[in-house]
Amino acid sequence: MTSSPRAQTQAMHVRVSARSFLLFLEPQSRFRRHVVRLFSSANIRKSLTRRFIHLWSQQGNLTMEEQVTTPEAPSGGDTNTGKRKHDDEPDPPETGGRGKKRRGAGGKKLRPGERYVPPPQKRNPGVSFSQEHFDETSYFFEGGLRKVVPYYFDFKTYCKGRWIGKSLLEVFKSEFRAESIEYYEKAAKEGRIRLNESPVDDLSVVLRNNDHMRNTVHRHEPPVIGAPLKILVDDGEVLVVDKPASIPVHPCGRFRHNTVIFILGKEHGVSKLHTVHRLDRLTSGVLLFARTLETSKKLDQLVRDRQLEKEYVCRVEGEFPEGELICEEPILVVSFKIGLCRVDPKGKESRTVFRRLSFNGKTSLVRCFPLTGRTHQIRVHLQYLGFPILNDPIYGSHAWGPHRAKGGLVRKSDEELLQALVEEHRSQESLHLLDFIDDCGAAKEAEKTSAFPTHTEEENSSQVPPEERQSTGSTEAESGQKSPPGSWDHLCSECKLVRPDPTEKELVMYLHALRYKGPDFEYSTQLPDWAEADWEETDLS
Repeated sequence: MTSSPRAQTQAMHVRVSARSFLLFLEPQSRFRRHVVRLFSSANIRKSLTRRFIHLWSQQGNLTMEEQVTTPEAPSGGDTNTGKRKHDDEPDPPETGGRGKKRRGAGGKKLRPGERYVPPPQKRNPGVSFSQEHFDETSYFFEGGLRKVVPYYFDFKTYCKGRWIGKSLLEVFKSEFRAESIEYYEKAAKEGRIRLNESPVDDLSVVLRNNDHMRNTVHRHEPPVIGAPLKILVDDGEVLVVDKPASIPVHPCGRFRHNTVIFILGKEHGVSKLHTVHRLDRLTSGVLLFARTLETSKKLDQLVRDRQLEKEYVCRVEGEFPEGELICEEPILVVSFKIGLCRVDPKGKESRTVFRRLSFNGKTSLVRCFPLTGRTHQIRVHLQYLGFPILNDPIYGSHAWGPHRAKGGLVRKSDEELLQALVEEHRSQESLHLLDFIDDCGAAKEAEKTSAFPTHTEEENSSQVPPEERQSTGSTEAESGQKSPPGSWDHLCSECKLVRPDPTEKELVMYLHALRYKGPDFEYSTQLPDWAEADWEETDLS
């Protein structure tokens, strides 16, 4: 008996060879369950694949969904690319066998003891800060500083890939050691730790893919200089401000309300800004934002085409050479987490032009023109030349060695260098290490890897019981202000510490963005007092 053409087709096994390319078409029953796998070079045209799929689907009347199945990406952040989406973006939905999405609680019976994990919610990554965020707390000014009233804040994150299968207790022990396990246990009992919006009272719960974690904390922000944020230009297309030193541009690390973005929103009603460039936290001067997406794209193109001229001034140690000095040493990022860089042949192309303006016998005032835009470019190049910025807490540190990396000489591994910097700042009880992750690019990365606050334990402040706090010189007591509701929390370790206010020496670095110029615009600020020709350093402690 002769089999039908359809039966012959179903049993057919086709092999096509083209430039070492193999395409196996299996019987229809198996094809329904498998992804068409293409092992080919880039020269094989997609049309060949589509043609075979089309012909084969006609034989079996397959739907498009059955023809192509996209394999699920590995869960969590441990992918081959080494990159992970921002925590505000949901992970891909968890899937079961054969690529089918897990059904909701109403469509699937849970086994005894099984925990239902809802699918991740879509979030709009373009949403800017709103009045709801600005109203979280308020400012007060004291001793020339802008301070933030402590407030409650929710840190949120989806379960990282490396956490899957681990208990909350294990994750807290290994990655969130800023607080003790006793703290997290107490916080859980008070409903401050939530998993998929349900309070967690047992830290032994095992984490699964797409678990959404929320931790309510009592947040304290470091003070910044209380100088006003001056708006130089606001014409509907660009917003230009004169940024005081010590204030980060974006929320990062321990800073949120004490940032340029939040101050503009809270005090000037300005939001939905597009960042054109950024300044280090300790750097002052011209800061440029675009008001519209169109303007942002235009300015970004100017940056890429190197038509945006940037001019800085700084005060460096020693007698800087007269005339023009060009440094073209490549810059390599030592640590993306903290944004630390150094000169290295494997680094990116960098070019800075320097011109000495004056010398007062001890220090030099130098004009800087960065022709490329590498992280900490001016600071790294000055360190390489042997003239670090006078009060640069990182690149002027002796942790780099006796010559402080002059000529690129660093006789330490990157790990040893980082450890030496940490130890130096700890020994000096410096606030710089506390907020070492002070540049927004690095700080965003730190925020992505930490859903819960991280406090550095370098300060040897004594704990003060709450009943004695008002008599020990707390900021509220000194200023005569009453503690606002929520400014004290019985679980918060920061509330039990009395920290001295930072000095101007800790909050100001002698680097200032003086001017930004484009083909049809120019924005500039006045020189800071330390940039006067006859300026001499005084004890600012």
